[in-house]
Amino acid sequence: MDTIETIAAHDLAAARDAAAALRPRIEAACEQACRAIAPAWPLDRAIAVNPYWSRIGRPVREVAARMAVLGGIRVLPPRTYLKQAWEEGRIDDSDLACALGELSAARTAGLTAAHCIEALQRAVPVVQLPLLIDVLDDDPARHARLSWRQAITHQVGQTCAAYFDQQQADWRPERAQGLYAFWRDTLMHDHSIGVLMGLPELGRSLAALPQARQDAEQWVLQRLGLPEVVWADYLEAVLLTVNGWASWCAYLGWQAGLEGRSDAHLRDLLAIRLAWGVILLECKDDAGARRAFAALQADWSQAHTRLLQAERALLVDEVWQGALEVGYQRELARKLGMATGAAAEIQAATPAVEVQAGFCIDVRSEPMRRALEAVWPAVQTLGFAGFFGLPVAYTPLATSVRRPQLPGLLAPAMEVTDRVLAADDDGADAGLQDSAAQARRQRFAGSQPWQAASRWPGAAFSFVEAAGFSYLGKLGRWLRPNAAARARDDLEGLPARYRPVCRPSLAGLDIEAKVALAARVLHAMGLDTDIAPLVLLVGHGSQSENNPQAAALDCGACCGQTGEVNARVLARLLNEPAVREGLRAQGLDIPAASRFVAALHNTTTDEIEGLDLDLLPPDARARWERLQAVFAQACDQVRRERAPSLGLDPRLPHAQLLAQLRRRASDGAQTRPEWGLAGNAAFVIGPRHRTRGVVLDGRSFLHDYDAARDADGSVLELLMTAPMLVTHWINWQYHASTCDPQRMGSGNKVLHNVVGGQIGVFEGNGGDLRIGLSRQSLHDGQRWVHEPLRLTVVIDAPREAIERVIARHAVVRQLLDHGWLHLWRFDPEQLVRYSAGDWLALGQAAS
Repeated sequence: MDTIETIAAHDLAAARDAAAALRPRIEAACEQACRAIAPAWPLDRAIAVNPYWSRIGRPVREVAARMAVLGGIRVLPPRTYLKQAWEEGRIDDSDLACALGELSAARTAGLTAAHCIEALQRAVPVVQLPLLIDVLDDDPARHARLSWRQAITHQVGQTCAAYFDQQQADWRPERAQGLYAFWRDTLMHDHSIGVLMGLPELGRSLAALPQARQDAEQWVLQRLGLPEVVWADYLEAVLLTVNGWASWCAYLGWQAGLEGRSDAHLRDLLAIRLAWGVILLECKDDAGARRAFAALQADWSQAHTRLLQAERALLVDEVWQGALEVGYQRELARKLGMATGAAAEIQAATPAVEVQAGFCIDVRSEPMRRALEAVWPAVQTLGFAGFFGLPVAYTPLATSVRRPQLPGLLAPAMEVTDRVLAADDDGADAGLQDSAAQARRQRFAGSQPWQAASRWPGAAFSFVEAAGFSYLGKLGRWLRPNAAARARDDLEGLPARYRPVCRPSLAGLDIEAKVALAARVLHAMGLDTDIAPLVLLVGHGSQSENNPQAAALDCGACCGQTGEVNARVLARLLNEPAVREGLRAQGLDIPAASRFVAALHNTTTDEIEGLDLDLLPPDARARWERLQAVFAQACDQVRRERAPSLGLDPRLPHAQLLAQLRRRASDGAQTRPEWGLAGNAAFVIGPRHRTRGVVLDGRSFLHDYDAARDADGSVLELLMTAPMLVTHWINWQYHASTCDPQRMGSGNKVLHNVVGGQIGVFEGNGGDLRIGLSRQSLHDGQRWVHEPLRLTVVIDAPREAIERVIARHAVVRQLLDHGWLHLWRFDPEQLVRYSAGDWLALGQAAS
């Protein structure tokens, strides 16, 4: 007996040791799977993100194969789209031949144009690998109900919506124990999911549910019997079934990382999806479970082979992706070559600069810059990231909201708050500040019944009856849009008497820090010297109603906000006498007569609005007033360029066209207030003479850069590691949402329901959180407005300087070496492209 007990104890100890030894390997596989998920920002600070950002360490085609096999997701353009482009002549024989020549893998495989053309007639021969929940879902009645995969996605989505909501619901459940524990408790008390899955007795299987996420991970991976080499791939496939919520959890992890914290939500979500396998196994008899395990193991034992086969099959699609890009690039090279050839002539004919206007690099700024220069050549426009180099977070007056105003890649390092200041900066009045804050708080408090009216139908009817015509008037203005100018959201709730003197201001910086910040920004903008009498800092913002994704149309460099706060703060900083004195001591002399003015470009209506004009001295204000006629003509020119794409008549009188655009911006039923950054395809980093006068059709980001003023290459390094990455994110979000609108886009905007106040949207009443762009942001009802091209970055800088940046930064190397973007350089004689560490003439075959 003692011997039996000893053996049993020994076996138990051995099992514990084996489990303990297994734990670090499971941990590593789970962490690897979680690292593959890119973050998705919330609605109120929505920025474009490359959804494959965490996968850029692999070549594009390998990622395309993995996403197809593991998640059923299409990374490269669909063959139907490419076939249409070929048949319509958008891609021609020379484009296809060039793409075949540039892709060495295609030449190695012996791929020909005939092979590529023939492949357009067939679907991509890639089969998705199943998960445990798929092979278990094998009863004859499965076609008469939701698949288990669909039902589980819906249940997990609803649970996450309840757990993460911080704003929308008036009642919120207890969630202190974490997401996994919250989900487990929810499932124990709500068995309706069993009816959706055709398992009315599902509740009896919940006893097998592991209490801790680590137990769920270990239980499933041990029971599956899959080779350890595929664990991370299997877990990644599991997360891709709820990719939207996984992306939200990745965002929480991203933010935690910026703040030096860790975050467990993504691991909890992975455990939830794995635990569903435990539950469903308990619903099967032994024979059914054995069949499921056998089928799963048979498929996943071939995972490596399936991935390689998919990669080979997608080589044709990679060629066609390149051919689509070559057609655009050929025209881009022609235009840039024309501009370079005419640069000396343009420079000689340009009058002395009277006004400099710094615009965001956003593609919507390109037509406006071109129009301003054409109307008045004495205007010199500049391109610079729209947050104007200020790493700030903004807290509006009388609120606790802290809003980042910088690219999502970065964490805020400075604070901006509102101050009530008269035209004289020294005229701050603490009493006035307190009065303004109190008035705003009272108005916000009074708005709560309105918020309740939008949430509770019964309350809505009673509130309308009590509020009477004031509510109906508000509803009427929304349903019958007028041509009013843009409302300034940052002033919401502030009485009119305080609005002109409520100004965002840097907080907590001494004069030395202000001077250092000003010098850094001016150097990066190329304004160390030759500063004009009037310098405009033009942020941008959009205007739309009833649009949960409105922030995605604002400035991506400002974390989905308008550039107003940054432009106003920087203008006041650079006009501050003490700051100018400090700059002068460092050898950077801003002329006494020069003034910086903040402005905002409304990208929906193409209007330019001046800000804090009452702070300008008379001579600067006079110069601003003289600019109004230039703005009127230039803005009208841009509106006429944009009108056809919006279905408007470009021949309308000026006032009528502007009124129509304003009404679109105020129309609660308008699903396409503007096209945003649709069509983006290139990013030019160089002096303005490289692009001046060239019609780039609002498809190019433009950042001014003069290598002659950047002896140490520090500005170039900043541009290639910040704006270039931001534009890459924008480019790939549009690319992904176009190539797979079902999985990487957010679907039909008309069906959107906001989740958790600002978290994101459902399409309909549940399912996975939808990320990416809506179909209406990419498609006009007849055709795709956005063309899925990888970004072509064109830099005017010495070869050695560019290569130093590439050598120092692994992320930049990965983007280039793995085909996530194209890099060109202005060579003295021609444009050349970067290819595997070498520079080749455009169209020259890679070695």
